[in-house]
Amino acid sequence: MNSTEDAIGSANSVNEENPSHSAADGKKAGGWRAIKYILGNESFEKLASMSLVSNISVYLRTEYNMGGILLVNVVNIWSGSSNVASLAGAFVSDTYLGKFRTLLFGSLASLLGMGTMTLTAGIPQLHPSKCTGESNCPQPRSWQLGFLFAGLALLAIGAGGIRPCNIAFGADQFDTRTEKGRAQLESFFNWWYFSFTAALLVALTAVVYVQTDVSWVLGFAIPTACLGLSISIFLLGRKTYICKKPQGSIFVDMAKVLAAACRKHRQTLGPDQEQPSYDPSPEESDPGVVKLIHTHRFRFLDKAALIVDPNELDGRGMSKNGWRLCSVQQVEQFKCLLGILPVWITGIACFIAMDQQTTFGMLQAIQMNKSMGHHFEIPPGWMTLFSMIALSTWIFIYERVYIPQVRKTTKKDKRLTMQQRISTGIIMSILCMLVAGIVERKRRESALSRGSYESPVTVALLLPQFVLSGMVEAFAAVAILEFLTTQMPESMRTVAGAIFFLSLSIASYIGSFLVNMIHLITRKNGKSPWLGGHDLNKNRLENYYYIIAAVGAANFVYFNFFACRHVKNVELCVDGREIQLEISASRH
Repeated sequence: MNSTEDAIGSANSVNEENPSHSAADGKKAGGWRAIKYILGNESFEKLASMSLVSNISVYLRTEYNMGGILLVNVVNIWSGSSNVASLAGAFVSDTYLGKFRTLLFGSLASLLGMGTMTLTAGIPQLHPSKCTGESNCPQPRSWQLGFLFAGLALLAIGAGGIRPCNIAFGADQFDTRTEKGRAQLESFFNWWYFSFTAALLVALTAVVYVQTDVSWVLGFAIPTACLGLSISIFLLGRKTYICKKPQGSIFVDMAKVLAAACRKHRQTLGPDQEQPSYDPSPEESDPGVVKLIHTHRFRFLDKAALIVDPNELDGRGMSKNGWRLCSVQQVEQFKCLLGILPVWITGIACFIAMDQQTTFGMLQAIQMNKSMGHHFEIPPGWMTLFSMIALSTWIFIYERVYIPQVRKTTKKDKRLTMQQRISTGIIMSILCMLVAGIVERKRRESALSRGSYESPVTVALLLPQFVLSGMVEAFAAVAILEFLTTQMPESMRTVAGAIFFLSLSIASYIGSFLVNMIHLITRKNGKSPWLGGHDLNKNRLENYYYIIAAVGAANFVYFNFFACRHVKNVELCVDGREIQLEISASRH
């Protein structure tokens, strides 16, 4: 523990007081000298986390004999909790610990969680015995589930510390006030994406193959070792890092605005020129932040900046109590958040469709013919690789083929509008569910006709729905992340990422809620429920897919007749590859 404390102390002493402070060896801190350690840490951490995320459904089905309902609940709740933990991690990092400490503690929690998962695979007593036949599958005991959930909880806590800080900590190593620093930052994003992609390919191919076809113990021990190596690399570079002080969380400011507005709900707002509002200059409120213009939307919140009593100000004209009197800047930041909510809701519905492939899509793959030749079977976890390939392929075609061709033809840099991309993504989500339902019906009928657990239909038939899932990300998710980023002032860019994580969490929780409600409703009629049980052949999964498609159709109507009016035709302000890496990182 002392070595950890020394590492934290060394890193924090680099330059918390002065970002340009030299490292302990006399050389300048930050820059590429620090980045090589950050990229090394990031590569091994992502290799470890991706290998578990992509194959968790298969592990729970094959090693814990979990049926559809329990499995989907565990995966969705764990995925949702990991993203909610990212909000907590961002708050703790911004307010108390800083990025270095948050990353370190998050990595340690992930190491403990991955080690726990390795124990669940390696110690027979920690998981139920194998199924004897397809109908006799012992269910895990409560204490076995408790040990499993403890490992998943540690991994969720670790994700909460790592996800909001990894890219931001790397960006802190460059001085973006200079042209050289900005150029270096752009190169960092490219190298970050390269290392992320390399780790993803290894995780989704080699490690997943080891887990499925060689040994779960070895398949989990490899990521555990990778996490240990990533922490070691991270600590080796501790004397080279620029570690900025926590500046406070903007979420607290939003809570203050809401509290102050509620306290003054009985106050009457007059015309702007007669409105005694607390509106300090940017230098007084937050140096370096561009001041927002006062708007007339959500006028109730303007009461938070209303000066009711001169005693609310101190001798310097500053607010004595931020929970009773907020600045106009704080109020307008909160308004920016409320303004993006209609489009944000559209994203949640899209992500519900995408989530089905990591749970029910994997369960379909398990009960299909996975043979390729006479001696090789395709691991079900490989199917998620095709979603990533579809996402990457579209980004490349759009950025390197479509846009240059349009520019050459029209002499203008014309891109698809944000509304067009979100609408296309919603259509893709509907098609994904319809195709998945058709494929599932064919898979189930072929299995029942042969009286077998595994359908003779090849697993390649699942490719269209996984590709369409990747296209939902490529169109809707990328556009929504862009919208959140560009519609927020620069001081709230971290909030944009945080609420994007929140939309992923809500989508996971809603998916779990729908599964449980449909199971309860359909089992009341005396027939086999649509969902649940160990054997998909006894369910009607295709009907569930069609319900999600109907949700997508309602989302299409909602967006095009209501939410789209909140979408402005803004310019793309980041490279498509950077958007992709943010999407990929947040999804996994």
